[in-house]
Amino acid sequence: MSVGMNSRRAALKILQQVRDGQPFEAALSGGAGRLPDSDRRLAHELAAGVLRQRTTLDRQLAPLVPRGWHAVAADLQDILRLGAYQLTELERVPAHAAVDTSVALAKHAGGSRAAGFVNAVLRRLTRSNPDSEAPAAPRAPADKYSHPSWLVDRWVHTFGLAETESLLAWNNTRPRLVAQAARQDLRDLELTWRAAGLAVGPAPFGAGLVLEGVRPQDLPGYEEGAFIIQDSAQALLIRFVDSPPGAILYDACAAPGGKTIALGPRAARIVAGEISRARSRRLAENLERAGSGREHPVIADARHPPVRPVDIVLLDTPCLATGTFARHPDARWRVSPEALSRVQKLQAELLETTAQVVAANGLLVYSTCSLEPEENQMQVDAFLARHPEFAREPVAHIDPVLLSGQGDLTILPQRHGMDGAYAARLRRVG
Repeated sequence: MSVGMNSRRAALKILQQVRDGQPFEAALSGGAGRLPDSDRRLAHELAAGVLRQRTTLDRQLAPLVPRGWHAVAADLQDILRLGAYQLTELERVPAHAAVDTSVALAKHAGGSRAAGFVNAVLRRLTRSNPDSEAPAAPRAPADKYSHPSWLVDRWVHTFGLAETESLLAWNNTRPRLVAQAARQDLRDLELTWRAAGLAVGPAPFGAGLVLEGVRPQDLPGYEEGAFIIQDSAQALLIRFVDSPPGAILYDACAAPGGKTIALGPRAARIVAGEISRARSRRLAENLERAGSGREHPVIADARHPPVRPVDIVLLDTPCLATGTFARHPDARWRVSPEALSRVQKLQAELLETTAQVVAANGLLVYSTCSLEPEENQMQVDAFLARHPEFAREPVAHIDPVLLSGQGDLTILPQRHGMDGAYAARLRRVG
């Protein structure tokens, strides 16, 4: 019974913290950070799998609960989901282990009665044989891929049904670990890691190195700041910024610092602002580990920029982050039409305030990791309508498949095999 319990307890703790409002990465660090690698990997897989497959798991479990799924306490729902995920998705986990560990979790959470309830429900699930039942009716994409219906409907309108299904399937895959150069050249990093016996390959569009089966802190060069972990989409954003040597930059929403670090070697100075004290600490730690020394972290609200006019302002604004659902499996359950409306207003406000500190002939780069038009090109179009002193400035050195018709960076997971991202280069021309 005790074998494998640490990973299951950690997975349950992660799900509880996510339910209480913690981002998945923070919950993972708190719930599984001290576990041995094998237990940590399983805890990660279990918790992320439950979040990605929640709708499907609930649909399987609900008919097996006589009093109705909504009558089940939240902790027991998560325990049942963990058990059902192992039974239906993880062939390497024996059925008895999935059931017994779930029963043990339930007993600890709610006593013998809760344990008996979980045991009964999961035993019913193991006895069910979908192959002997009548073929199920086709499920809507939102149900099939466990995404909010309102959001899937938007994507179908934007991308069409086939491409939306590709996006949903991408969101349910485990993201790859991608490294970018910091204090060491990418080619040298590749040679070092291959010599250490690690599996290394090129990332899409040559934007980084993809690694398998290793944690960042275990890679050679981590302590020396030789590299940073950053998705290819963010590395391509840095190329899109195209900062000239010797520029002074303001990174308005800088944490955790990957873009600041990537921009640092060519800059004269970068002011890296972050409003959250907790995220500012992480920003400062990352800059100390892998920065060039030209980056200067400050706790600051981008609605009140702490700088005089500078050459380049990078506004990587808060957003719904719908382009990063594969990396953040909890985020799909946090978004809502109301949240979209709120974040649009904040984005417009931040565009107004940061535009004030762009020097004459300077550059404002607006970016998100969202797929929603209201946060991206529509937001930029509205800003330009209010500010004729700014104009879009396309670049020629980015692969055209990554650019919109207006020249904006437009990365889509289902097309380009990485996180989604959007950016526009806005030059002050008047």
